[in-house]
Amino acid sequence: MKKKQWQGWGAGEQAEQHYLVQPRALAGGGDIRHVSEFLRASGWRDKSKTGGPLLMESPDRSVRLSYDPYVLPGGWTIHGRADGANGEWSAHLGRQAPVEIIAGLTDQLTRPRSAHAPNVWAPLQEQQWHARREGRHHIATSPDGLAWMHFRQDADGRALWWAGARDGQGVGWTAQFTSTTPMHLVQAFSAALASPEPVMRPRGRVPHSAQITVTSVSVLPSQLSAWQQARITAARAATWARNSVRSTRPRATARPYAAAGGARTRR
Repeated sequence: MKKKQWQGWGAGEQAEQHYLVQPRALAGGGDIRHVSEFLRASGWRDKSKTGGPLLMESPDRSVRLSYDPYVLPGGWTIHGRADGANGEWSAHLGRQAPVEIIAGLTDQLTRPRSAHAPNVWAPLQEQQWHARREGRHHIATSPDGLAWMHFRQDADGRALWWAGARDGQGVGWTAQFTSTTPMHLVQAFSAALASPEPVMRPRGRVPHSAQITVTSVSVLPSQLSAWQQARITAARAATWARNSVRSTRPRATARPYAAAGGARTRR
């Protein structure tokens, strides 16, 4: 069945109350379409069943993403299969992880890998996170102490990345990445986690926490739709550009062969 084009989340033109929430790590989950619609526009296949959890697959079938709110603890799972360069890897993120932070990782799945060596700690250092080392563990904590990023290694050498955020009441979320998770993806996640930019939540979707700061804003549904559509349009444009480059690459042609007497013959 052909899917209708996504038209945004608002209706009508009466201004609606929204809130800008800081720090973003404690803003709550948000609307999962922020993640799924970008992936769909990037060519990912939606494998979800009606009434079931979200399930999406990359165009080359190398990565699967799911979001399941119907089980405990629930949340996001991203699984990458092994290939010639990388081993099998997975990431698990709690359902209260903000979709904007999830998208920092999942958007990166749609882009070519940078030639520069990734550095997970660099985005945290840029935002003045506090870093320290405890034995085999490397730890970075946000300036307000509410979010963290750890690299942990046990006595047997098994390692994982562990991150998350928690307020003074113990409400929050965690994320775990296997040590085989490609480092450029972990770096994309850490950049989104440390970003000082607030995220927007509608009225009734703002967490009750003494550790967050909210700024009230009035937003027209058409504005929300335009912002959402701009993100989707950017994903489609990038996908079209990548596909165009692949389709215009010259094909290998047969080399001229030497005829009798050593003369080369052109076709």
